[in-house]
Amino acid sequence: MKYDVFGIGNAIVDIVTEVDHDFFEKNEVEKGVMTLVDEKRQIHLMGAIDMKRSIMSGGGSAGNTVVALNQFGGKSFYSCLVAHDELGKFFLDDLKHHGVNTNLKYENCPTGHSGRCLVMTSPDAQRTMNTFLGVSSFLSPEHLDEEAIKNSSYVYLEGYLVASPKGLEAMKEAKKIAEKNKVEVALTFSDPSMVKYFSKQMEEIVGASVDLLFCNDEEALIFTGTNSLSEAREKLKQSAKRFVITLGANGAMVYDGDTFISIEPYATVAVDTNGAGDMFAGAFMYGITHGHSYAGSGKLASLASSHVVRQWGPRLKKEEVQKILHEFKG
Repeated sequence: MKYDVFGIGNAIVDIVTEVDHDFFEKNEVEKGVMTLVDEKRQIHLMGAIDMKRSIMSGGGSAGNTVVALNQFGGKSFYSCLVAHDELGKFFLDDLKHHGVNTNLKYENCPTGHSGRCLVMTSPDAQRTMNTFLGVSSFLSPEHLDEEAIKNSSYVYLEGYLVASPKGLEAMKEAKKIAEKNKVEVALTFSDPSMVKYFSKQMEEIVGASVDLLFCNDEEALIFTGTNSLSEAREKLKQSAKRFVITLGANGAMVYDGDTFISIEPYATVAVDTNGAGDMFAGAFMYGITHGHSYAGSGKLASLASSHVVRQWGPRLKKEEVQKILHEFKG
């Protein structure tokens, strides 16, 4: 296979900043979730934060995951959409820097504004995101690369795309091409708000089943309509052949299609949880496509997540990834 993972998702540039607890009430922001906003609203919020204390980085849920996979030594392809603007060039240069292939050429990008996400981190290390999708909301089946999908071990679908009718179509088409060519399908729910407010669309994507599902405990409970994790994990077997439920500071639970495996957490002091789930998925998918067991892949993913929450932003530096791989082997 040419690629370990073919990802499809929003192309977003993250603007990561610190805010105080009272910022949310003062600016009428729902804390702890991802909220889609229009450009006017985001400009207002950007005026309310301290831009000098903010960091800009490539982002997007699936974008973070494919970059993480490449950093660990995997090979990925990403279908996305940016505008012919400064942020669009920044995003595509960032993919290239990390060795992620894409069929999107900057000179062919549409006019308009690229997607951006204001990631507001509070003193309790919780992240709240307000996202303006820009042209990314027009991502559609025409932006897929069928040959790249056929030459991948996994297709990885970003749950955020269910919020866009065209994005939903693109997810369905990618899944259809994958299933036709016996390529495994992985899905991340991305955020509790996607499962809560777009439950019908999410169920459409899951369909009869997906091969691998990533979610956190809150998303698992919402999707299955259950009140306990033990109930949720049993019900999830109907929707996914294999799945991972991340449990924050308590590690994760992996179902390998036969057995439930508890993944221990690594002790860490979290300063920013933005991107922890994306990092977990990237490291985990690197593991299962490079000869590691589900237990071993879970261990690597847990270790990688414990590193990413110690810093600002959803991406790790190359030397940090090498450190993780060394520690994992040890």
